[in-house]
Amino acid sequence: MSRPHRSLIGLILLAAAATGPAISLAVSDVSGDPDDSDWPAWADEEEALRERAAQVNEGELEFLLETGEDPVHHHSNHITIHDTSLLDGWVLLEQCHTHLDRVPELQIVFNAERTRALEVVSFENIGEALAQGHTVQLRDIGASSRICVRTESRALHLLGEGEFELRNGPFMRRFLDGYYPLRLSLRVDYPDSLRLVDFTPAVQPGFMPVTAPGRVAVDTLFEGRLHTSFRFLFR
Repeated sequence: MSRPHRSLIGLILLAAAATGPAISLAVSDVSGDPDDSDWPAWADEEEALRERAAQVNEGELEFLLETGEDPVHHHSNHITIHDTSLLDGWVLLEQCHTHLDRVPELQIVFNAERTRALEVVSFENIGEALAQGHTVQLRDIGASSRICVRTESRALHLLGEGEFELRNGPFMRRFLDGYYPLRLSLRVDYPDSLRLVDFTPAVQPGFMPVTAPGRVAVDTLFEGRLHTSFRFLFR
């Protein structure tokens, strides 16, 4: 894709944790409304994308069995709850994004107050990936791109005596006013001192968490906005 220079497009892919890592990937070009005569050849492509966006999901959560996109953007999160997390709420978050949209610039933004020790672990087919404070700045995203980061997030919350909740969301992939398919893989590892007692959304076609001692994981494909939560009790 050619590098836009006065594009009207704003691409947004959100995978936020309401009280933990509020993560957003966004692209926006130089502001301003150019005249038709200012638009170069790629303007026709943008208009086609606008028409496509007008036909997609407007935010309502819908689980999918398949999508016409190949490959679809894949967002994976691995959260580890340590024994110390029960005291201070800080958990380890290892996150990867695969097959990002091919755009000139993009940023991953975490919640500044609930994030520490952010670092880029690896990246492929991306010109530059640099951690700056609570953000990761990406440039020149190519085909089959992938980036993995690691951070600590204050995402575990004490609800009452011996009761804890891990909340994430909304996860979304947004373009203009429409929502596009997003594949989410989420795995949570927790200590033997905790017992998983509940989670949301409820089990349904397209959202079927798999549990094992000390672990819960889900792999889902959806459009719209997805919030998840996992509730634990101290043994």
